[in-house]
Formats: sequence, C-alpha cells, structure tokens
Amino acid sequence: MKLHRLIPALFALTAVLTPQLPGTATAQSDKPKYGAKLISPRPGQTLQPGQVVRIQWTANFPNVDLSMCETEVLLSLDGGKTIYTMISEQRNPRIQYFDWTVPNLPTRQAVLDIRFGCLNIYPETSSLQVQAPFVIGSAPAL
Repeated sequence: MKLHRLIPALFALTAVLTPQLPGTATAQSDKPKYGAKLISPRPGQTLQPGQVVRIQWTANFPNVDLSMCETEVLLSLDGGKTIYTMISEQRNPRIQYFDWTVPNLPTRQAVLDIRFGCLNIYPETSSLQVQAPFVIGSAPAL
C-alpha cells in the first residue's frame, strides 16, 4: 500500500475507534438536559402586590454533582421577551420552592425564568416558563 493512501486510512480508523470525549457533540447528545416546569403560580393566576405566594417547580437535571450547582429565578414582565429582575438568590437546586412577596409591578404577562448552572461543569441554562404566564394586578388605591 502506498504511503499517501495509508495515512488517510489510519486517520479514518482512529476516528472510528476513538471513544467520544466528554464535551464533544456526540457525547453531549446522550446526556439528559436541564429543564424546569412551573407548578405555582398557575397559568393565568392573578397575584396582588404585597401578597406572599409560593413559587414552586419541578426540574430535570443533567447527570452532574448538584453540590457544585445553583438555581435562580428571574421575572419577566413582558411574556419572556426581556428579563426584568432576579426574584431569588442563588439556591440549592434540590430545593424547588420559595415564598415570594409580589411586587407592585402590574402586568398581564408575568413569566418566570428558572435557571440552573454548575461552576465549570454545566453552563447556566435558562428554562423560561412561557407556557405559564400569570398576572400581577394593580395595588389597591389608598
């Protein structure tokens, strides 16, 4: 076999027999992805400024050590087009609820973004809850 044919054949054989390294496209496709689903508030629910509401969700995590990870929740007032403000501190991802005092920010398109990430292990990933918009009503007139 001539040398100019042997070298490409060796490269092709190496590519086929080499196991996929973590972080490559093929290796990543087999890993579960992060995703969250909002339980409370319910879609369409109207919340009043000053009301204390339990924010609660379920989450599917990738196969990583969660002790190096965190979750945070952000609020959008325009259906998820822009993110307005963080409403939780960085939290243990195993704790999937907290009590929130509703701000005086009236909107008919409030949406939460439940983000997850792990320091140098898994990139911060958004889980925007556009399927579950809720309403923040106006504060009562004094």
